[in-house]
Amino acid sequence: MLMIPSRLSALGLSLGLLLVSAAPAALAQQASAAPPALAAPLPAIPAARDVAYPGVITLDIDATNLAQHIFAITETIPVAQPGPMTLFFPEWLPGNHGPVGPITQLAGIEITANGQRVEWVRDTLSPFAYHLTVPTGATGLTVTMEHLSPTSGNQGRVTMTPEMLNIQWEKMLLYPAGHWSRNIMVQPTVKFPTGWRFGTALEPETKTGDLQTFKPVNLEILVDSPVFAGLHYRQIDLNPGGRSPVRANFVADEAKNLEATDEQIQILRNLVDQMDRLYGARHFDHYDFLIAMTDKLGGIGLEHHRSSENSVDPEFFTGWATHLGDRDLLSHEMNHSWDGKWRRPADQLVPNFNGPMQNSLLWVYEGQTQYYGQVVAARSGLLTKDQAMESLAMTAATYDARVGRQWRALQDTTNDPIISQRRPKGWLSWQRDEDYYSEGQLIWLDVDTTIREKTGGRKSLDDFAKAFYGVQDGSFEPAPYTFEDVVAALNGVVANDWATFLRTRLDATGPDAHAPLDGLTRGGWRLAYGETPTAYQKTLLAELKRNDFTYSLGFQTGENNAIRSVQWGSPAFDAGLAPGMEIVAVNGQASNPDRLAAAVTAAKDPAVSVTLIVKDGDQYKTVALPYHDGLRYPRLERIEGTPDRLGDILTPRKR
Repeated sequence: MLMIPSRLSALGLSLGLLLVSAAPAALAQQASAAPPALAAPLPAIPAARDVAYPGVITLDIDATNLAQHIFAITETIPVAQPGPMTLFFPEWLPGNHGPVGPITQLAGIEITANGQRVEWVRDTLSPFAYHLTVPTGATGLTVTMEHLSPTSGNQGRVTMTPEMLNIQWEKMLLYPAGHWSRNIMVQPTVKFPTGWRFGTALEPETKTGDLQTFKPVNLEILVDSPVFAGLHYRQIDLNPGGRSPVRANFVADEAKNLEATDEQIQILRNLVDQMDRLYGARHFDHYDFLIAMTDKLGGIGLEHHRSSENSVDPEFFTGWATHLGDRDLLSHEMNHSWDGKWRRPADQLVPNFNGPMQNSLLWVYEGQTQYYGQVVAARSGLLTKDQAMESLAMTAATYDARVGRQWRALQDTTNDPIISQRRPKGWLSWQRDEDYYSEGQLIWLDVDTTIREKTGGRKSLDDFAKAFYGVQDGSFEPAPYTFEDVVAALNGVVANDWATFLRTRLDATGPDAHAPLDGLTRGGWRLAYGETPTAYQKTLLAELKRNDFTYSLGFQTGENNAIRSVQWGSPAFDAGLAPGMEIVAVNGQASNPDRLAAAVTAAKDPAVSVTLIVKDGDQYKTVALPYHDGLRYPRLERIEGTPDRLGDILTPRKR
């Protein structure tokens, strides 16, 4: 008989609780080995094999239920033999870098064979897998289901509105396990609302009324070829007379949003020219920008090999001077056709959409694309050179103040899409986020200016781009690369210890780790601060309805004086402020951004403090911020007597 010690009995602890707390690992192992409580044992999920799937899957989408935001789906899947079969819903989505397939938006799954219902059961360890038994004599399965677009942003990304829709095939299908996605052929058909037009990288085959059938493609290409369709649609040829078509397909909330000037169209054509001059080779036979000018459809910027999905402000054209937030999106996403889609990190080449990817090279995939996205935006005219430099100043300041580097290296942030799956964070400066994008941009500026310095300006990162991405013109098959491949290609441009150069910046942590700003100074500029925002920052903050006191008091506010972010270790942080609080008053007066700015300026007098009344839920408190260094907004300052390498980087290429 096992005796319970008297001190445990006095605390009311049972024997069961004692045993669980004493050996949780052993009990967990027993639990994981136990079969699930299901009607029948679950079969094993077949491993993916590089063999052709027999037959062609048909995928029919009815996209006409605009009022309820419902896509009705009928899918026919050929089968070769009776017995156990597993179907997958895609989990690991390309370009999302994580297991974020929105499986909750799939509903009403019914499977039949020869008119008879076929029951399915979800795998309890891999819940994106559905097990079923193909009946004897069946040659195909018919799957009917719905993809339920969110009806508001708090449910997820809205993909259908009364004016437009976005078909992302991976969210509207099941596919057979046991095969590589490139070996599964699919023929898609879409019934569009009457009068709507569409853009996609898919090739149309036949059209009957509102029913559009596309040519069969393999599953990998299908998932890489989304559709934008809308009531208000315009297509613009961005490469007239070019070697392969490049088109911009616009859908808009209102027809007036589609009104572009000749100058704006020329800038978009410049974008294509500058990409060609950067890389030389094309790895697509046609390319389609899919661009939604909308406040209603969910925001997106997602790369594909022959297309890209882009959401911009409805006033992208009509409010050109005052809307800067989306200006480098198109250049970023098109750049991915070379960097990320054709040349792809080797650890992201997986057989299908349900095997885990690794993100260890996202500082190349996304970081170098962030770099060239901004550079080509400036070279094409999407941004002026001044705007590009003022944007770069904001990036440099952000990462100069990224104190999370004390405990978390940039390399580790490549895991963030898997860890946090892009959910919002409260303490961004300390937690870090997907910093491989913009801190990666700074690293590639560092690489570019180093090459220029070592070669006396005869070579640059553009030479690496041509050697690494601008080869095998016309090749579409993904070309994988490793860290060692990147290092070797850099050494092919100019000899250097590039492995140490990169690893030093990627793995830096601790109190002595700093942002990679050497590229700025080697480029002839330094990060500085002024008491007024630059023209670019002022316009951008107005567009986003934000007020930035990050580099003075240590916080940023949005509408209604709500605190959006607090810099870790700043005066605001030390005073106990946190995101979500509301600033009610400044020095005894009702709060607004102008009064906050005036209070910071007045506090340059050491005898004056900035005193705030802050609302935190139902509680109010008064805090004093002993800050006396005035307003600080980032800008770049020329280093006299040094080569202006940054200016040259942003200059349009003539050949």
